Amino acid sequence: MSNTYRVAIITDEKKIEITEKELKLPEGSQVLIKVDSCAICTLEQRIFNGVMKRYPFAGGHEASGTVVAVGSKVKSLKAGDKVAARLLTSCGECYYCRSGHENQCVISFIANIHEGVGGPGGFSEYMMIDAKALYKMADDLDLTYAALSEPLACCVHSINNADIELGDDVVVIGVGIMGAFHIQLAKLKGARVIACEVDEDRLEIARKMGADILINSKEVNAADKVKEFTDGRGADVVFCTAAIPQLAADSIQMTGKTGRVIMYSSFHPNKPVELNVNNVHSTEMNITGAVNANTRDFLAATRLLSYKMIDPSLLVSDIVPLENIEYAFEQAIDPKTYRIIVKM
Repeated sequence: MSNTYRVAIITDEKKIEITEKELKLPEGSQVLIKVDSCAICTLEQRIFNGVMKRYPFAGGHEASGTVVAVGSKVKSLKAGDKVAARLLTSCGECYYCRSGHENQCVISFIANIHEGVGGPGGFSEYMMIDAKALYKMADDLDLTYAALSEPLACCVHSINNADIELGDDVVVIGVGIMGAFHIQLAKLKGARVIACEVDEDRLEIARKMGADILINSKEVNAADKVKEFTDGRGADVVFCTAAIPQLAADSIQMTGKTGRVIMYSSFHPNKPVELNVNNVHSTEMNITGAVNANTRDFLAATRLLSYKMIDPSLLVSDIVPLENIEYAFEQAIDPKTYRIIVKM
C-alpha cells in the first residue's frame, strides 16, 4: 500500500484537480476504507456547474468501499468488510440530533474528510471515517450498488414521512433516480403507484420499477388524470421528486382529502407557489418535506440493497474511472442520465 492516495477536488466552475494526500493508519474508532465507487449527486453537479460556489470542494457523498484497517476501539468491522458510508455529518449534541432528527443537525454537510479541504470527499482512493458512519453490506453485493445506499436512504426517509397504508393510491411525480426509488419503496409498502413524467423512456423505467399506472404529463392534465383514476378523490400520497416549482403546485392539486404531499426535491431556483390555505384547512391535507436521512433510514437502505429487495441496476447510467472524472461530471449533468458512478 502506497504512502499517498489520490483525491478529486472541484477547484472552480467546470474544473477538477486530482491531488495527492498522505495516507495514514486508523486510530481509536477510525476505519480506513479503500473506496470502490462514488456516485455523482445533484449537490456535486451544482458545485461543478457553478450554481453553488464552494471552492475548493472535495465532493462525493454516495460512497462505498472495503475496509482496509481499523482502529483499536473498533469492534463492529474488520478488514475485508464491504461498507457504505453515511457522510452526512451530525454532531450528536444539538437539539435535532438528540430529538431523533439528526438529518436536521445544525452542522449537516460541514465535513472535512481529507486534510486541508472541505467536503465529504468520496471521490478518492481512500477515506478515513469513524466506525459509526459505516454500514456493513452483504458480501455478495456489488459495491457499485452499495454506493447508492445514501440516495436510497433519503427516499426511505421520504416514504416514512408519508405514512403509506396498504392499498393507498400513491403518485410519484418525476422518474429520475429518486422517483424510481420512491416507486419501488411505495410498492413494498403495498400501494398502487401512479407515475407522472414527460419523458417516455423514463415512463418505461417507471413501469419496470413496478408503477401500476403511467401518465405522460406532457400529453394530458396529470391532476385530472389522477382524479379520474381515483374516482374523483385524488391521491392519498403525492411525492414531488422533480425540481420544478410548478410541479409542486400540481402535486397539491392532485391530492385528495386527508392526503399527504411530500416535497422531496430541492427546488432550484426557489420560486414560491400559491397555496389555497382554505383548501388545506377544509381537506385536512398534510403538506410536508423530506430531506436527507436519519441513521435508521440509512440502516434500512443498506438492508434493502443487501437483501436484494431493491434493484438499482437500471439506475446506473455509466461507470467512469477516477482519471476521467470531468467526463463523468459532464455525463451526470445531462438530464437524460441516472447515476454516473466514479470507480476508484
